[in-house]
Amino acid sequence: MSAAARQYAVVTAAYFLFTVTDGAIRMLVLLHFYRLGYTPFMLAVLFLLYETAGIFANLGGGWLATRFGIPRMLAAGIGLQIAGLLFLSALDPGWGAGLSLAWVVAAQGVAGVAKDFTKTASKSAIKATAQQGAGELFRWVAWFTGPKNATKGLGFFVGGLLLQTVGFAPALWLMAAMLAAVLAAVAALLPPALGRAKASKSFREFFAKSRAVNLMAAARVVLFGSRDVWFVVGLPVFLYGHGWAFLQVAGFLALWTIGYGAVQALAPALVARSRDGLSREVPEARLWGAMLAVIPAVLAALLASTSLARPDLVIAGGLVVFGVAFAVVSSLHSYLVLAYAGSEKAAEDVGFYYAANAAGRLLGIVLSGLLAGAGGIAACLWGSAAMLAVAFGVVWLLPTAPAFRPAAGTPRS
Repeated sequence: MSAAARQYAVVTAAYFLFTVTDGAIRMLVLLHFYRLGYTPFMLAVLFLLYETAGIFANLGGGWLATRFGIPRMLAAGIGLQIAGLLFLSALDPGWGAGLSLAWVVAAQGVAGVAKDFTKTASKSAIKATAQQGAGELFRWVAWFTGPKNATKGLGFFVGGLLLQTVGFAPALWLMAAMLAAVLAAVAALLPPALGRAKASKSFREFFAKSRAVNLMAAARVVLFGSRDVWFVVGLPVFLYGHGWAFLQVAGFLALWTIGYGAVQALAPALVARSRDGLSREVPEARLWGAMLAVIPAVLAALLASTSLARPDLVIAGGLVVFGVAFAVVSSLHSYLVLAYAGSEKAAEDVGFYYAANAAGRLLGIVLSGLLAGAGGIAACLWGSAAMLAVAFGVVWLLPTAPAFRPAAGTPRS
């Protein structure tokens, strides 16, 4: 195995294990506080700082990874996640609702910074290692992104299982111990200079991205908002309200996310490919985006029918169809931003893009709480369809040719 492949394997394994804890925290917090009587909007508030912090963590993380190297940023993200887990475990059940809410929001803020430091460092490592090793960039992205989402799905299940078996605080302690071992491995196995380059010296230089990267960032905002507007709060509350137990809700979301990740990993085989990496991939992103936008609208229309005996099963089945299309679109977008990104400051481009990703999740979470409270899951679905229509319009503007000449040795898709 080449040095580049070994580095890719270490980064990928570390991020996968990190992602298990990220998914588990979300499910632990969501189910634990819903059981305590929190409303859908209050549940959404719990994740606001998590996503808001992620916007700035991605921007800063991209710059810092370029300045100090990817391994240091990866280690910083894992260390912050350990701190966030321990901080959250210190929550006292005897505190009042206001203090408890503030404490959890603060802990989620730490976790948000940790998640996006780790994500930006890990995604940037794909570009850095692919330039040194063999293989197609699209496949490297798919092999990373698909299993990553499967591990997040596993995290949903782990969170529900641990909450039901060992309880809230012990679950957090167990995950902190696992991440401490991961942190030690990252420090020992990765070269500190991986991904290091000359960072931008001003905000103007940092934000002067190519038009294609800016368009991809705009599409990412509404794409991930369209998922989280019904997935984060509206869907779990809807299923729980139709008689599903905590473990059933967590297990279904885990299986969905695992399947979603599997489809992402297979995305290169599901779409037309081109030698230049863009001329066929961009039209494929448009086609799949158009199909995706129809699905939540159809589900919302079906829910308006009074003849449905089991609306929860209709939504669960519809989510499976949505997941297949969303996985392909998400994988294409993740590939395209790396295809459009410049080589020298790829970490900054990736950080900028995933700041938009965090902004989209923040938008989706806020709207999920508001729409679920105002009109239930149907309102969330209509919101999802509207955002996907905007995403389709933005992707239609993407160029089908690279704006820069790839560096020597850069794999072509």
